[in-house]
Amino acid sequence: MVPFMGDLFGGAAPYYAKYRSGHGDPAIEHLAMTFGADSTVLDLGCGPGTVAIPLARRVRRVLAADPDEEMLAEGARLAAGVPNITWLSGDSTTLRAFPAFDHVVMGRSFHWMDRRAVLAELDELLPPGGVVAIIGPPPRDMEEGPWEPVMRRVRDEFGVNTFRAANSYQTSGEHHHEVLETSPFGDLDATSYENRRMYDLDAVIGLQLSYSYTAPARLGDRVAAFTGAARAALLAQNPSGRWEQRTVTEVLIARRPRA
Repeated sequence: MVPFMGDLFGGAAPYYAKYRSGHGDPAIEHLAMTFGADSTVLDLGCGPGTVAIPLARRVRRVLAADPDEEMLAEGARLAAGVPNITWLSGDSTTLRAFPAFDHVVMGRSFHWMDRRAVLAELDELLPPGGVVAIIGPPPRDMEEGPWEPVMRRVRDEFGVNTFRAANSYQTSGEHHHEVLETSPFGDLDATSYENRRMYDLDAVIGLQLSYSYTAPARLGDRVAAFTGAARAALLAQNPSGRWEQRTVTEVLIARRPRA
């Protein structure tokens, strides 16, 4: 059974903020140009502000919503001095409780939601011209980290095998594109941006603690044992303790078709 969304990432917030890859300036600028400088944007499932913080510098206001209070607190800490972000406790089931917004952006959070139900509700809430944007790695072009074969073995040892969101491409077989094409926001435009990032040993370990299936709350009192086992296994595989990963960020813009 998948935990309640607010419990999925217990203790993960600082690791998520520090070690998850950002989307890069070109992708954020793409969003900003699409939304417009005078817009209010809902970042639904904002985490620690991976999108909300850089986007806030380019639009009028960002409503950053997440069910995880630790994520919201970490985002507010990182956004100190950025005045036009409002941090809100909530998720895709509380859309009507949020202040009015012009557009909505979602990252990896989208695959945890009932996607069709959310899009139908957004069709009622968004004004004419309102955009739904999805940003993140496209599932068909995801390249796992070179450390993953080692980490899968460590996770097996600790009984914390990866679980996937019910609406992810890997679980449902439906890409976000396919869901959006049959939604009220069926006019799609997709652009991809490629980056390469170097990871050292601490970054790979920190990345593990940012995931729902190996978040500190899930590991409990085994955090030290897990990180120690991971460190030893990773160095045995690659004594240099350095890895390079290719990442692709897709910006998927969905609009209502023109009449």
